[in-house]
Parts: sequence; structure tokens; C-alpha cells
Amino acid sequence: MDAMTLLLSRASVGPKHLVEPGPDESQLRQMLEAALHAPDHGELVPYRFKVVSGESRRAMSRLFGEAARRAGKDAAGVALDEERALLPPVTVAVVARLDLGHPQVPAHEQWVAVGGALTNFLNAAHALGFGGKMLSGAKVRDPGLVAAFCEPGETLVGWIALGTPARAGKPRPARSGAALALTAWQPPEADSPAAR
Repeated sequence: MDAMTLLLSRASVGPKHLVEPGPDESQLRQMLEAALHAPDHGELVPYRFKVVSGESRRAMSRLFGEAARRAGKDAAGVALDEERALLPPVTVAVVARLDLGHPQVPAHEQWVAVGGALTNFLNAAHALGFGGKMLSGAKVRDPGLVAAFCEPGETLVGWIALGTPARAGKPRPARSGAALALTAWQPPEADSPAAR
């Protein structure tokens, strides 16, 4: 498909609708290459993608269960979180690695690079025929999960669930917020504080 059709047809596909096969190492490297082409002031690469596949999924499932217990979930809630961790054929943890003391690239620009890389990664997955969804929530702040996926100073952003879509993603209609998101800039009035 052409590039615009690709971008406009990507939609999130949840883990329960993802089946084998998941992307192999070569395809994951293509997704990474796409991520590395996102805008990145100073080429700091302020992110890491950590692949969870094969038997590692069971270890992650146990960690999700432990996090659920720490969050006060009952046995059914713990089992559900453990099961959800095993649903996607491949999971990719997204970790931000910002240099908060960088003299030329402030933190907000590094966060933009993280978001751009994540978007390109998901678009590349779609281009290769895979479904995916970014998942986060309270788990990203769980100390056990943070310790398992992050080095000191890193931030756990979330996990990308990846696999072959068992059904198409829910198409997104034209969004009503478009009128707010794209507007013509108006120069400030001469006597406004912004013009001084």
C-alpha cells in the first residue's frame, strides 16, 4: 500500500486479538530501523526497545502477577494479569533513557524523540503485516517491573504487544478534534505581552 494509506489505516489491535506468528528478529530490526529514522535532536537515541519472546514471556508473566499482588489485586486479578502477559506472541518494552543534563537538547525534545520512535516502530509493524498496541497504565510505575526492565535513571514507558492480527483493528473515523489540532497561527497584537 502507499505510504498515506499505511499511515491512515494503522489502528491498535489488542493482545487478545494477536496470534502467532509474531515478528522475527529480522522484522523487529526493520521496526527498530524505522524508529531510528524519527526526529531525534542530537541523535541521542533516548529510548530502548527490549524484546520479550519465547520462554521469556513466562518470566514476564510472573513479574506481572507479582505487580498485581503489590497493587492489592485478588487471586482472580493476579491470574488475569499473568494471562494477559502471555497473550501476544511478542512484547516489546519501551524504555526512555533521557539525558536530563544535556546542554543543547532539553527533556521535552527527548520525549518527542521517544514518541516519534514509538510511532515509527508501530507503523513499521503495520507495514510488515503485524498488529500492535501500546500498553501502559499503573504497571509502569511498579518498582518490581521498573527494576526488571530499566537501568538506573531510565523510565518504563510501557509495552508494545505484537502479533498477527486475528481481526482488523478498529478503523478510526475522521476525528472531531482536527479543527483544534491544525489552525493558522496569528501574530500577536503589537501591544500584547507576547509581542514585547
